[in-house]
Amino acid sequence: MLCIERNNTDPYFNLAAEEYILKTFGGDVFMLWHNDPCIVVGKHQNTLAEINVEFVREQNLPVVRRISGGGTVFHDHGNLNFTFIRNGEKDKLVNFRRFTQPIIDVLETLGITATFGGRNDLTFEGKKFSGNAEHVYKNRVLHHGTILFNSNLDHLEQSILTQPSNFSDKAVKSVRSTVTNIQHYLTNMIEMDEFKELVQKYLLKVFPGSEIYRFTDDDVKAIHDLSVSKYQTWQWNFGYSPRYSFNRTIKTGVGNIEFYVMVKNGIILDIKIKGFNDDYSKLSEIELLLINQPHNPEAIEKILNSKSVGHFIKNIPPGELIKGMF
Repeated sequence: MLCIERNNTDPYFNLAAEEYILKTFGGDVFMLWHNDPCIVVGKHQNTLAEINVEFVREQNLPVVRRISGGGTVFHDHGNLNFTFIRNGEKDKLVNFRRFTQPIIDVLETLGITATFGGRNDLTFEGKKFSGNAEHVYKNRVLHHGTILFNSNLDHLEQSILTQPSNFSDKAVKSVRSTVTNIQHYLTNMIEMDEFKELVQKYLLKVFPGSEIYRFTDDDVKAIHDLSVSKYQTWQWNFGYSPRYSFNRTIKTGVGNIEFYVMVKNGIILDIKIKGFNDDYSKLSEIELLLINQPHNPEAIEKILNSKSVGHFIKNIPPGELIKGMF
């Protein structure tokens, strides 16, 4: 088994690396890695329904879709990600317990008795510190999970603080849990670098014959190309979301404004705005400008700030209207 050492903290590159290894390497692999602060959503989720759009924009957080299912997670430097990619028999590849057990065992050596939960989570004293997901490709399975070590839990909570009732769709919904960092429970206080080293040494021990592997220049180029063509794109991270409708009412200085938006492949198919202007012909002109545009704050902001719209919404800042559409 290869132990791939990875120091890149770019979330787009790191998620592309997993897909690249899964589809181009032939043998078994494990790796430990970190991401810069970001949000990672599951393959079958409606991204906008899973994130706090306002907080994400304020913090300039990347939002990236992975190829595995499951729910949305927050990553930062205080979170250690682990990945296993292994070959096997087609109908026997999915096995969450198999891949989380080594993590449970290494934590036991540090005095933490972790429990494998019903949603494929790892918990300690009833609080979640690890979420896990899998993806099958031919006769190979990708299993990856998080380990909250000393993550910023306030940012974690804020980034995924959502109003899912505003959305109507058939997407997979995240199940929120009470979370915790495991550093707090360690008998002997250690930092993240020491923890990562301990986990890697343990995995090298329990998988005899494992060897260290570092990406070649060709590997890095291929992963970078995949990152640019897929993982950095709005089409994958947002447009891939299942078809959905969105409804929200906001209060403004000129009264309540109601928004109804229908979206497919990330593109606005239909939009209705009601409440702040009795002249529906003007409202309909704004709606027409937004139809066939991405359901994206930046794209909508550009339209609302344009001269062709400005004279319709003099009494309402475009920022308020944008909030009403997300």
